[in-house]
Parts: sequence; structure tokens; C-alpha cells
Amino acid sequence: MIALRTLGGLALAGTLALGALSLAGCSPKTAQTSQPKEIVFSILSAENQASMAPLWQPLLDDMSAQIGVKVKPYFSSNYTSQIEAMRFKQVQVGWFSALPALDAVERANGEVLGRVIDAGGDETYKSVIIVRKGSGITLEKILACGQKYTFGIGDPQSTSGTLAPMAYLFTPKGIEPSKCFKAVRSASHQANSFAVANGVLDVATNNTVGVVFFGREKPELAAKLETIWTSPALPESSIVARKDVDPAIKEKMRQFFLTYGAGTGPTADKQREVLKGLAYGGFKPADNSYLDPIREMQASEALADARRTGDAAKIAAAQAAFDKIHTAATLKRAKEPDV
Repeated sequence: MIALRTLGGLALAGTLALGALSLAGCSPKTAQTSQPKEIVFSILSAENQASMAPLWQPLLDDMSAQIGVKVKPYFSSNYTSQIEAMRFKQVQVGWFSALPALDAVERANGEVLGRVIDAGGDETYKSVIIVRKGSGITLEKILACGQKYTFGIGDPQSTSGTLAPMAYLFTPKGIEPSKCFKAVRSASHQANSFAVANGVLDVATNNTVGVVFFGREKPELAAKLETIWTSPALPESSIVARKDVDPAIKEKMRQFFLTYGAGTGPTADKQREVLKGLAYGGFKPADNSYLDPIREMQASEALADARRTGDAAKIAAAQAAFDKIHTAATLKRAKEPDV
């Protein structure tokens, strides 16, 4: 602070001192009212809440113990409800896949606290396209279109189920799934896996993590599936918190995730078992820039949409937006090749 050297400054100092005493008298009550009674943690349950709840609860219990505030789960049935719950302050923090995480940042006052590492140590995952094993359906046959096959795509807010296959496979080839396939159905990865394995759908999107979970839950059905396309690496899921969460609590949450399952000893071993159940290897630091690859894919899709209109002004604007995001993302990848 600036030193107070004048008489006026001394008078001000006395005033500040009296004010500080007054505030000190009120501080216990203020601290009590600012401390949240509980933190609600959002988890997407589209893959089956009954199976997800017991996997997440041990981590949430450990989180409650470390941050000193009870943490309660909130299971969302789809990405939109997950984002809206954070937007309307029904939840304060949650596990989001990449595209919903970006929406939470842009629409629900969210910020990224950290990112997930999978059980094998990878910091990314991939979108895949699956078919029933032995069906004879190949990627070349799919891309030939002709409305021969039924197609299961993900939730519109799904990174791996919708955005990635569009940005990396269909859009570059000028393919619109609604015109390419006999029928298109939107559902969760698990529902699409069931449908393909049982012959209800011919083709569907999924991701490398979803394939692992389905293999664990339904090994006999998973054995009937095969992958015919794999995307470039995608940003893994991340932990997103509302910006207006108490800063001290938010920092405790950040430190909880960054240290969870690290180190040696019985506690760390137990935490690693919890992470193993979630098919995770731990967490690493990240901020909102971690989601730049998603912004780039969105800009690519916007550019493709503009080109389809034939409107020169729209194309120029979309191209400029894409170039800006692409340049920034390319520079970031050059500096951080592991992201």
C-alpha cells in the first residue's frame, strides 16, 4: 500500500483503522454466509446413471473431505440440460466433454479448472464410427452414400458423436448425413452401441472411451462391434466450474483434481482405483484455451455452411473467422504439442 505521510493521510489512516475494526466485528458472520453449504457436481448420465453413480460417488466423497464442503451429484440426461443447470446456478461444477464445456464457458459463466487424462496416460480421445462385425460395411461404402444404411449419430452437443465426424469426415467430403443415409437417429453412445450390436442400426458414431465402457458393461455385445473410422485426437473431458464460485473453494477444488491419485501410499492407491473405475489416469492443469480445437471445428463447420449458401459476404466473414481461430490454434499446438 502507498505510505500515508500527510496529516490528511493520518486522518484517513485513522478512519480506515476504525472501519477495519468494524469489519472485523462482522467478519465471522460474513465468512459463514459466504461459505457454501454444498457444491453440486454435474455428471452426464446418458451412458446409464445406474452404472455411473457408484463410479463417481467415491471421488465426490473424497472431494467433500478435502474442500470441507459437501459435494452432491447432479445427473443430467443430456448435454443441454447439463449446460442449462450450470447456467441457472443449479450446479456449481461438473465433468463436461469438450463441446459442452465450451458451451458452459460461453453461455453458463463457466471456466475450465483442469482436464482429464485417460487410464493409458493419453490426454486426448478419439471419435469413432462403428458397425456390426461381419456386416461387410466399410468406410468406402458409407461414403458412397446412396441411402443404403441407417445411421446413429450423437447428441447435437456431442463432440465425438456429432461435431468431430462432421468436421473431420463428412463436411470435407461435402456429405450431409440426412441425404447420405436411409435414416439418421440421434442417441447416446451407449444406445447407439446397443442398436448396432443388435442389428437395429447399420452404422453409428461413438468414441474410444465409450467403447471401453461398453466393453466393460456388455462384453458379449461389444464383441459384435468393429471400428471402421477413427478421428484425429480430440480434447479430453474437463472439469468446469462457475466463475462466481467462492474463490477459496474453487482453488481447493482445482488442487483436489490436480493432486488426485498422485503420489504414493495407501490414500493415493485408493484414489487410483477410483480413477480406474472411471477409465481415467488423473487430471492436469488447463484453462479455457484448452477448448480451442473445438472452436476451430465449429469455425470449420460454419465456413462449410456459408459456402453452401453461395453468399460471398457470408463466405468471406466465415473464412476470416476460421483463419483467425485456426492460426491461434496452430500456434498453440506448436508450443504445446501434447494438447
